Amino acid sequence: MPPADPDRGSGADQPGATASGQPADRAADETASASDDQLAAPQLHPGLAPLRFLLGRWEGAGVVGYPTIESAHFGQEVSFSHNGKPFLSYTSRTWLLDSDGTIGRPLASESGFWRLEDDGTLEVMLAHPTGITEIYLGEVTGTKIEMATDVIARTASAKEVTAGRRLYGLIGADLGYAYDMAAVGQPLQAHVSAQLKRTA
Repeated sequence: MPPADPDRGSGADQPGATASGQPADRAADETASASDDQLAAPQLHPGLAPLRFLLGRWEGAGVVGYPTIESAHFGQEVSFSHNGKPFLSYTSRTWLLDSDGTIGRPLASESGFWRLEDDGTLEVMLAHPTGITEIYLGEVTGTKIEMATDVIARTASAKEVTAGRRLYGLIGADLGYAYDMAAVGQPLQAHVSAQLKRTA
């Protein structure tokens, strides 16, 4: 066997070659292809098909009121996403709107997961930074969703919320919803409503 030529080096040192000896442009193409596969959006889990209409980011405005607070207008952003598994990830944040539409201070936020059981029952788990967690049970009828609280858990410092009911549905291309709440000694009644437009 002839001695190695120190001036030649290995194939990896040659212009246009990789450590595996394949052309650099081919290796780059394969790497890009692998990256594209990793970045490709996952397929929606078949069990979530009835909730497909919720997917995306929605933004709009609504009204909040209750016997214990002053009514106000607010802005809201809601997001529904998925990673291919049998649940939707959900986030919502709201902010006060002045009478001229100027954005004011942050208001409520919540996040959680939506999933459908084999029998069609909708289960929604929500957490609030104010020390409240909720589990809703409901049903999906076309592009209309109705649900009510099954369990509410609160920390010692949280507001006394005892029941909730939510209605979501498409109004044309918009997402409308209403939230009724029983809290601080008040019976279940209208609390929040909004109409949101899809932005992504």
